Order: sequence, then C-alpha cells, then structure tokens
Amino acid sequence: MTEPLPPPPREDLLPPVQHLRLKAAAVLLLTLALIVGSALYLLYARGAFEPTQPLVLITDDSEGVSVGMDMSFSGFPIGRVRRIELAGDGNVRILIDVAQRDAHWLRESSVFTLVRGLVGGTAIKAYSGVLTDPPLPAGAERPVLRGDATAEIPQLMATARQLLDNLQQLSAPDSALQATLGQLRQTSERLNAPGGALGVLMGNEQDARKVLQTLERTQQLLARMDAVVARADRQVFGAAGTPGLVPELRATVVQVNGLLQDTRQSLTRVDAVLAEAQAVGANAREATTDLGALRAEVEANLRKLEGLMNDIQRKWPFARDTELKLP
Repeated sequence: MTEPLPPPPREDLLPPVQHLRLKAAAVLLLTLALIVGSALYLLYARGAFEPTQPLVLITDDSEGVSVGMDMSFSGFPIGRVRRIELAGDGNVRILIDVAQRDAHWLRESSVFTLVRGLVGGTAIKAYSGVLTDPPLPAGAERPVLRGDATAEIPQLMATARQLLDNLQQLSAPDSALQATLGQLRQTSERLNAPGGALGVLMGNEQDARKVLQTLERTQQLLARMDAVVARADRQVFGAAGTPGLVPELRATVVQVNGLLQDTRQSLTRVDAVLAEAQAVGANAREATTDLGALRAEVEANLRKLEGLMNDIQRKWPFARDTELKLP
C-alpha cells in the first residue's frame, strides 16, 4: 500500500484574483452589450427603425408568400411583408410596410404582381407606368395580379402529349401522309418515264399521244399559214423587180386626183358661165351653147372617173373572190 503524497508547500499556491466576481460580471455585461448592439445594428440596417407607411395587397392565393419577404420596384426592395391574414370574404390580405423614402415610387395607377416562377421563390413586384399620377396614400388596398408559371405545366404536358399522338398518327403505315408520299413517288416515276409531265397532266398515255399529234398538226398548219401570208404579201406589195397592187393603186389614185382637179376647174368655169348668164340676158343662147359644151366636158371627166374606179375595183385584191383554203 502506497503512502499519500505530502501536501505542497504553501508558498507554491497561486495568489487569489482580486475582485473576480466584479470582473466576470463586467465581461458578461460587455458580451451582452455587444450582442444587443449587433442586433440593433442589424435591425437598423434592415430598416426596422425607418418610418414606413402601410400598404394592403389583396389576392385569392398567397402560396409562397412569407412574412419578411421583400416587395421590389425596378429590382430594388422598397417594402417588406409584415403580416398575412385571411379576410372574411375568403381573400388573403398581405400587409406590407413601405419605407417612406421610397413611397414616392408608388402611384395610384401602380400595378402589383405576385409571380411564382419555375426556378426560385415567389416575388412581389410593383410597377408604376405614369410617375406623374398622384402618390399612393398610406393604408391603400390594391389587388394583386398573379402569375404562376407552374400552373401552365399540366396544360403544356397535355399539349405535348396531343402533339406526340398526332405525330404518331402521321407516321403510321396506313396514315394519309404515307399514302400521299406513295402517290408522290408514283408521280415522280411517271415524270421520269417517256411522256414525262404531259403524261402526268393528261392521266394516260393515249391522251398524251393525241396532244402531241395535235401539236404537230398545229405546227404544220402554222407553216402553211406563213407561206400563204408571204404569198399574199408578195401579191399586195410586190416582190423584188415586180410591182404589186399597192404601187398600182397609188398611181391610180394620183390619176384620180388629177381628174378631180380637172372636174373642179370645169365646175369653176360653169359657175363663171352661170354668173355671166345671169348678168347678160341677151346672150342667153350663146351661154346655153357654152353650158352644153361644158356639160359634155364634165360628163367626159365623170366617165373617166368611173373608168378609173372600175379599174381600182378590179385591181383591189379584196374586191375579188380571194377565198383562202387551208389544208
């Protein structure tokens, strides 16, 4: 059995700390003051001591909205949700504290939205289109426009399923699309076959052959028509070294003009003789004799005109029987 150690000498013990309790209390108070100061600073930084004005937003569904979330304007937070309560009519009242220094951005025409996206949480946003409108009063109640992107997912899935069903029906072996593709394949084969597009348009080879024969006959008929027109051109206008009908008719017209000029002169002389007959009554017999001679001269000119007109009618090609018989 071992013997107990002897007690240490008295001079080796540490001396007692003076005012130990007082110092511990001071450290605790300092720590508490630091904690309280930090909390106050955080509250001040969060705007807890900043003057605000209330705003009430009314919606039919507040899913995703929580106390303390921000209301933003142009991406900057200008308000904070203070309380969410259910009204007697079943709607949700969202009480928001808006900082007075940012309250001037809210107008009576401002629009408030509650957006719930596919990624991220719910956001309350304010939009002011006309900043010259009267400012929004404190305690105003405004409706909220909700936009839920996730609410359209079932509709999108149903639409996608319907689209896939339609694609499956289109790609089925007995679908109308497959039948149309088969017909297009047959049409392309017929286009590459003898007859080509004409056979496709007419529907069968016999009708296409008839069309080709008709085209050949039409070309032959056009060639004959060209020959007939050239022959008529030579007859009317004349060939090289051979006068045609048109030059002869032009010469005949010149002769007719000359005869008409003679007739005009004769009629002038008749007018002079008649004037002289009216003026001189005693020489009536002589004037009558002169009138008979002038009348004979006028009749001769008229007979010449009649002969020239008959000659023109004889030489004009359309006055004869010029029936054009086509083959």
